Amino acid sequence: MSFPEFEKPSPNFSSSPVHERLGVVFHHSVRPFEDTIARMLDPASEVSYHALIAIDGTRCTLVRDEAIAWHAGASVFQGRTRCNDFLLGLAFAGDTYAMPLASAQLDSAREWLTPRWARFGWTAEWMTDHRQISPGRKDDLNPMEWSRVAAMVRSF
Repeated sequence: MSFPEFEKPSPNFSSSPVHERLGVVFHHSVRPFEDTIARMLDPASEVSYHALIAIDGTRCTLVRDEAIAWHAGASVFQGRTRCNDFLLGLAFAGDTYAMPLASAQLDSAREWLTPRWARFGWTAEWMTDHRQISPGRKDDLNPMEWSRVAAMVRSF
């Protein structure tokens, strides 16, 4: 199945240096899909993801892969700081503590990941969630939902 995808370019990104694209940080937005897009389009929010996935699997691209989206904040992964510079940000609309990820969201994430996985030579070791790279500061994803995402990622 191919999920609908559209672009709404966020002003909240850096174009230099070029993004390293070594892997992905998975997030949940807490807010509904349309509300999250509105926030990402507001320059005052100073936050963005590369892409956002709605409950029905629809995807909104907010920042192109080559640019640095402002999604991780203070973070450390694989011994490196500044995760925004080398990990793409993919968010699921909603709150994974309030409601589990929909099957369509996981399927859409797989569809988004598939071409990038081969192009960038990714491995499961370079996939993580916000909770793990910003412990004590961020709590997304719900550990149960991260387990589902991690199982999907390991199937590549």
